Amino acid sequence: MRHIISILIENQAGALSRVVGLFSQRGYNIESLTVAPTEDPTLSRCTILTLGDVEEAEQITKQLHKLVDVLRVNAYAHDGAAPGLERELVLVKLPIPNRNVRDDIRAVCEIYHASIIELTPEIVTVEYVDSSDKVEDFVKMISGYSDILETVRSGVLGIARGNRYMKG
Repeated sequence: MRHIISILIENQAGALSRVVGLFSQRGYNIESLTVAPTEDPTLSRCTILTLGDVEEAEQITKQLHKLVDVLRVNAYAHDGAAPGLERELVLVKLPIPNRNVRDDIRAVCEIYHASIIELTPEIVTVEYVDSSDKVEDFVKMISGYSDILETVRSGVLGIARGNRYMKG
């Protein structure tokens, strides 16, 4: 099962290393990792996607709470146990050998509400933001019209629904 874990940590050297080290020491794999400062420049929000059963996710969460640099931890299970919103960004670069391929790529982008962010006579770069499952579907669909030259994914971002939020 997929688990999205959001962690509010102090924005200082070594804090992220300790979080990642905890995963490594326990033998848990990180599927994706995103980190950025929050509205408070002294804090960072770290979002980790990991796979495992419910007990493993609970163990990870408990261990994260023990780290000195960690202020808050929220876990969102993919099955909806703790409802959250999830988004991921993908950038895909494709060759456009002819007008038909370019038109096909534009049509796929329209269907998925993706954006063409760069277009040259030979290459198109598209941007798409949605849940990880839909990002996978988009990449699979667009690869049917042209070979993918390069793909860059942001990793999963997660946030609680409604009036629940993380603050320091």
